[in-house]
Amino acid sequence: MPQGAPFSMAPSVPEKLKEEQEDIQDMFAITRGTRSHGSRRLITSLAVAGVAALALSACASGDAGGESTEGGVELTMWTRAATQIQSEAFVEAYNAGHDNQVKLTVIPTDDYQAKVGAAAGSKSLPDLFASDVVFAPNYTSQGLYLDLTDRIDALPFADDLAQSHIEVGTFEGSKYVVPHTMDLSVLFYNKDLYTQAGLDPEQGPTTLAEFGEHARAIDALGLDGVSGTFFGGNCGGCQVFTWFPSVWATGDGVMNEDGTESLLASDSAKEVYAFYRGLVADGIVGAGTKDETGATWTGPFPDGTVGVMPMPSTMLGSMPENTGVVPIPGPDGGESTFVGGDSIGIAASSENPDAAWEFLEWSLGDEAQLEVLAKNGDVVARTDLAKNKYSEKDPRVVTINEVAAKGVTPKSLKFGEAFNDPNGPWLVLTREAVFGSGADIDKNNDAITAVLAE
Repeated sequence: MPQGAPFSMAPSVPEKLKEEQEDIQDMFAITRGTRSHGSRRLITSLAVAGVAALALSACASGDAGGESTEGGVELTMWTRAATQIQSEAFVEAYNAGHDNQVKLTVIPTDDYQAKVGAAAGSKSLPDLFASDVVFAPNYTSQGLYLDLTDRIDALPFADDLAQSHIEVGTFEGSKYVVPHTMDLSVLFYNKDLYTQAGLDPEQGPTTLAEFGEHARAIDALGLDGVSGTFFGGNCGGCQVFTWFPSVWATGDGVMNEDGTESLLASDSAKEVYAFYRGLVADGIVGAGTKDETGATWTGPFPDGTVGVMPMPSTMLGSMPENTGVVPIPGPDGGESTFVGGDSIGIAASSENPDAAWEFLEWSLGDEAQLEVLAKNGDVVARTDLAKNKYSEKDPRVVTINEVAAKGVTPKSLKFGEAFNDPNGPWLVLTREAVFGSGADIDKNNDAITAVLAE
């Protein structure tokens, strides 16, 4: 079915229900990636089966006001297992202080897209459901979320919300989601290994060239089991999460504005591939790098066996105490990050839109952002709260919070198929560019565009 088709085109969907039911089975067979940056591709064919009914519901509830609905409404909410800890913390804190209650269901990450699609088809979506942020465009374009434009714009801190999450959840000028959890890509380095290698432990890399120099210096120590760096060489999701920021740091993009054309054969992108290719050629990467599919790619660094590598910011809590954090740089400087995590919205079919919005509004407020997220070392969703009483105890958290304002969340209806699918064209490009001859980048970039433009 055409992706991004307006909701009003749905009346013909029932005729395709049998085909869509077959499609939904395919979703369970798709191999997963990692978190928001490694989720498997999204197929939402069954989601459209409920389009007509959901559109009517959206019309009925879209103009609902913001009056208080305190009085015992039970809201239903879904989240994927990847964001279970933060979601449970939000719900527990909310339920403790409100008459309305939220009943949370945590769904295995591998099954989440299929579950949402099936529920949309049977008109049984929960009041609230989160989404891996890169897949939010699929849900918004299919009309599964309620239009929240007026509500979001009326927030006193609207301009301080993570704009990359807002933008990726905007469809045809309307806003449908708000940030739920934030996961950023940053560069971690082991200060103890830096000291042993004669490097300044208080100065992490500011360019890819410095990244390489530092990794080589640590590798040259010859310590048993210790390597300069490590990455998911067979994990497309890992690579978009940690390599795209180096392209963005140059000022270049990875796709065109509407996400239908790949720009990953640019000079800056080729510099990034060449950088990692050089590390591989010189034997600076840890054992297993080439075959790492993402299942264990964040494991070596916390064990103290890697000098410097980009990873999810949510790994900070499991890092050795003497770990440094800096933004991911470009080849010659600059800095950026992939703003991942989950967005959340109200189902267009919800019968409790006002109560659901009260939960969302509360989750974005000072109390929830500080006492639920910041207190536990998580990234806040508001730039005006980047420096707070909790983050100021750890400068690394301030660094992570502040770089969020320089980050990007790529937006494309075909993001999963192009970049996260283990059989997709992005992984073909990177493996050939880094582990192969490096001669087919332009051709493989065209293959990515072909998928994005479908």
